[in-house]
Order: sequence, then C-alpha cells, then structure tokens
Amino acid sequence: MVKKLKALVEGKTDSEMAALIKNSATQIWLAGLGAFAKAQEEGVKAFDALVKQGETVQERARKVADEKIADVKAQASGQWDKLEQVFEERVARALHSLSVPTKKDVEALSRRVTELTAEVKKLSGGAVAPKAPTRGAKVAKGAK
Repeated sequence: MVKKLKALVEGKTDSEMAALIKNSATQIWLAGLGAFAKAQEEGVKAFDALVKQGETVQERARKVADEKIADVKAQASGQWDKLEQVFEERVARALHSLSVPTKKDVEALSRRVTELTAEVKKLSGGAVAPKAPTRGAKVAKGAK
C-alpha cells in the first residue's frame, strides 16, 4: 500500500496532491456511507434471523429443562414413597412391641365377633341380649 501511495505522489504538485487526497477522502466517505446503508439493510434481516434462532434455542432449552424437572420430580417422588414406607414400617414395629393391635387384628376380631353374634342368635332362638352402648355413645339419664 505504501509503494502505491509513493507512486501516486511522485512528480505531483501540491494542488494535484491535494486533489488526490480530497478524491481519496471522498471515496472513503462514500464507501463508509455505502457500508452503513448495507449494514442497515442487512441488519434488519440479520436481526430477524437472530430472533428466530433465539426462539428456537429458547424452545429447546425449555424442553430440556422440563425433561430435567420431570426426572427430578420422579426421583423425589420415589424417594418420598420409600421414606413413607420406612416410616410406616417403623411405626408398625413400635406399635407391635407395645402390643397395640394392628388394623388387621381389629378387623379379624370384628369379623369373629360378628360370627359369634350370629351363632349366639341362632342358638338362643333369635333373641339376643340388648347391645351394650359403644364407647363414646351417650347413655340415657338414669341408666348406668
């Protein structure tokens, strides 16, 4: 580039050099304006393309995040289920060691009482003694 400038300047008068510099500056200015116009024109297209790419990337990221969240929820749910089961087993063992009947024991006892009640009714000819009030039931005044 320097050799080219020296070749242009050699043998030129001051006014010719000034005209060359003015012409060169004008061309640089016009090239800059052209680049600016091109950038404005292409900038809108590039901006729109970037927005579209951004939307695509955002959607992919959202899908990946949703999948990860679903995986974590599934793992957490499984852990809660295991924790609940362990807790229930420990409570059942503690109650058993205290000789507290289980739900199964109470249900079996209830079935057996129903069977025995039916058997007593059958053997007594249909007349069964009146039921005793259940726990928590109100007792009529005067009756104890």
